[in-house]
Amino acid sequence: MDKTYYNPADLKKFGQITDFQEKLGKKFFDWYGAVFEPGALTAREKSLIALAVAHAVQCPYCIDAYTDDSMKKGADEEQMMEAVHVAAAIRGGASLVHGVQMMNKVDEKLM
Repeated sequence: MDKTYYNPADLKKFGQITDFQEKLGKKFFDWYGAVFEPGALTAREKSLIALAVAHAVQCPYCIDAYTDDSMKKGADEEQMMEAVHVAAAIRGGASLVHGVQMMNKVDEKLM
């Protein structure tokens, strides 16, 4: 196994987060499970959203988990990469729109 900062085997330990705080951990997992149940969005759509968010927050565990989950729920490579591009566009746009704050500050200083 390649040595990385994140140990892929740790993903399997996610359920153990309740070890140090059982009450809150259980509440989290109850909520987490409910969030991913089909509702207005299909389970596949929710998985693709999770995959995109995983890339935006740069969580390697989530990227691994939701790549597998998206594929299991019928998403193909093109759909998954499109979701990643959506995340990248939103993340890039969020950085750029903050340029307006800089522009406002420049205008304030030059007035």
